[in-house]
Amino acid sequence: MLHFGALPPFTFERFLQLCQEQIPEKDIDIIKTISRDSEYAGEGKQATLKKWYAFETALRNELVKIRASRKHVEAVRYLRREGYAEPSVTHAAMVAYRNPAVLEAEKMLDEARWRILEELAVGHYFDIDFLIVYACKLMILGRGEKIRSAEKARLLQETIGIP
Repeated sequence: MLHFGALPPFTFERFLQLCQEQIPEKDIDIIKTISRDSEYAGEGKQATLKKWYAFETALRNELVKIRASRKHVEAVRYLRREGYAEPSVTHAAMVAYRNPAVLEAEKMLDEARWRILEELAVGHYFDIDFLIVYACKLMILGRGEKIRSAEKARLLQETIGIP
């Protein structure tokens, strides 16, 4: 089990290695398409991934709308596949945007992502849907760990006077 804010038990790459020993190649191919860097590429036809990408797109679009309104520019050209955003998505984006601490705001957005993944996992145990949710959560934890470790390195450099 993964818990928000905890250290990831292993990397995404190690997770893929473990899965390759246990699940069919077609499912491995689906899991390999999951990436925080290319979240809009290759959505495929897998239902859980479609829901995940729809949420992620809605969240990012809401952030675009908020930022565009603050800068008095048209948001339309920056939106990706406009769709309906549930009020909870709009609220999560607004609360995170209003947080003056950037890292804390990112954490709030990741918590919103975690909640939707929890919802997507309901009723799934060890099937492809569960593995997709697990992979997405693992990436959230991995990102959080990178932020924590990078922050420590920066603080250490500032403390000892290294530019």
